[in-house]
Amino acid sequence: MLKNALSLFILTVIILALFLPSYSIMQDLKKKNADYARRITALEEKNKKFEEERHLLQTDPDYVEKVGRETMGLVRPGETVYKIVPAQQK
Repeated sequence: MLKNALSLFILTVIILALFLPSYSIMQDLKKKNADYARRITALEEKNKKFEEERHLLQTDPDYVEKVGRETMGLVRPGETVYKIVPAQQK
């Protein structure tokens, strides 16, 4: 009886020694897969925003004017631009 228990214990240790490293590798791969899925979702959302902006830039002249004024500092002919510079604190 003791011999059977000892052989069962040794068999269990061998099985654990064989499968434990692959189990930990599998858990690491699951974590990486979940991280990649989150990154893919974030990139798809970002791509959707870019597509919407591209559509607006191609179809909406008011949006093009807004972007030109805000990012490139463009003005219409005859307009005067005033820059407000904050006073320096002493």
